[in-house]
Amino acid sequence: MPATENKSAPLKKSITFISRAAPYGSNNPHLCLDMALACAVFEQDVNYVFLNDGVYQLLRNQKGASIESKTIGNVFETLELYGIDSVCVDEESLSQRGLRVEDLVIDVKLLSRQAIATLLHRSDCVFNL
Repeated sequence: MPATENKSAPLKKSITFISRAAPYGSNNPHLCLDMALACAVFEQDVNYVFLNDGVYQLLRNQKGASIESKTIGNVFETLELYGIDSVCVDEESLSQRGLRVEDLVIDVKLLSRQAIATLLHRSDCVFNL
């Protein structure tokens, strides 16, 4: 009698990335994005949350070339292609900076701080950059 193999499906984790930094001046926004995309490629459940100055990463019409940098906002348009459809923005951070959802390069879910706390609590892993 042949031995049976245990071919269980890979364990899918809920991984949340919090991006807090302005789009230029440090490499944290790019590191966060690269990690989120890598997790999505391995079919993990990825949540991407923008807090504080991180909301500036999502602004339309950025021109990173003028400061000899890649324009990070352009890459966010590809998140859905990677299966990252849970992109959330802290509504308080957006409001404090005088920004509106219409100013952003992609569609996002506006969340309260309490809703973000709940999302983080339900996540298997959280990366905070």
